[in-house]
Amino acid sequence: MIEPFAAVDLIATKREFGELSTAEINWIIDAYVRGVVADEQMAAMAMAILLNGMQMREIVDWTQAMINSGERLDFSALSASTVDKHSTGGVGDMITLPLAPLVASFGAAVPQLSGRGLGHTGGTLDKLESIPNWQANLTNAQMLQVLKDVGAVICAAGAGLAPADKKLYALRDVTGTIPAIPLIASSIMSKKIAEGTSALVLDVKVGAGAFMKTLEQATLLATTMVEIGNAAGVKTRALLTNMNNPLGRAAGNALEVQQAIEVLNGGGPKDVVDLTVELATQMLDLVGISNVDVAANLNNGKAAAKWEAMIKAQGGDLSQPLATARHTHQLTAGSTGVVTEFDALAVGIAAWRLGAGRSRKEDTVQAAAGVTWNFELGQQVNAGDPIITLHSDDESRFELALDAFKDAVTIEPDAIVKKPDLILGRIGA
Repeated sequence: MIEPFAAVDLIATKREFGELSTAEINWIIDAYVRGVVADEQMAAMAMAILLNGMQMREIVDWTQAMINSGERLDFSALSASTVDKHSTGGVGDMITLPLAPLVASFGAAVPQLSGRGLGHTGGTLDKLESIPNWQANLTNAQMLQVLKDVGAVICAAGAGLAPADKKLYALRDVTGTIPAIPLIASSIMSKKIAEGTSALVLDVKVGAGAFMKTLEQATLLATTMVEIGNAAGVKTRALLTNMNNPLGRAAGNALEVQQAIEVLNGGGPKDVVDLTVELATQMLDLVGISNVDVAANLNNGKAAAKWEAMIKAQGGDLSQPLATARHTHQLTAGSTGVVTEFDALAVGIAAWRLGAGRSRKEDTVQAAAGVTWNFELGQQVNAGDPIITLHSDDESRFELALDAFKDAVTIEPDAIVKKPDLILGRIGA
């Protein structure tokens, strides 16, 4: 077969700030999956995109080409409208766990394809796998059946969805090209669009514990993803949310599941409840369900019932206790005063070092490892008060985790702290 293009020519186009045609983009993605375009050539292309950017039309075409590299799920057999949510990742961000059953409790269908954690941000599948016997891997038929029976499913994406993205992501991971916004946006959206949902709400995190450190970066990423989704016929909206401080009171797999269960039973930390309710409100609005008291279903047992049915449908046994760490270590307040800062990144790194996260995709994680804390910004603490607990099955991990906390908590006498806004903005109709 004679190839219609040469990879080196397309790389040179992007190197010189040129624009790739739809045909060129379709070819390079397909040729990369087929092995005609070598890893080193696609690495050069990814770096050119990182440095020189892409036009919106190119990003939409790039995303569509990655979708076309695999299958697209079809939920037309469902009577309910489908809506999904994606978070760009944060610390203590277990929102998917209470959110999916909450949205389903109002009659929408939530096909939530999720991933695993890498580095300081936790993965939804790792969290749920701390529930005894719960299964992340479902066939397409099993996924559809759970949606029909329960209304919500949280599972791993099958190998057939956007295989070009899987191959390109692994390459970006080892070539320093992860931060390229066109490639981040197309990676996320290719999987979400191939998933077949009719509507999508994006939770784009901003701040110290997020991949997007500034509001400007996050706004650009959110705007790009909203445009990609809408161009593909998926009603898409994004919230920009604060990740300078960790969410809730826990970071770690079983620890976050326990917190999710509290939220589903009408309790839990206020910031987690507020964000869950806001995201649910946006998701329901996109599928025409509005003027409902979203928070009510966290208090009346309806969301909890959906959670139990969803976990059971995937083999999970909620009658068994969640894992608890063999060892704990408490940190105390170094002085008396008001907590004025609590660094999300430090918490994420500590949880990772304790065993809750992984350095490489093939690493295993400890179900019970992580960090819990019993304070919030603006709270008065006294010197010597226990404020943070480290959890791990391996005591030798405590030293490195403690190192991450050196400057994580700032306590000032007589300070007045204005609670930071949780929602920083919204993009999309």
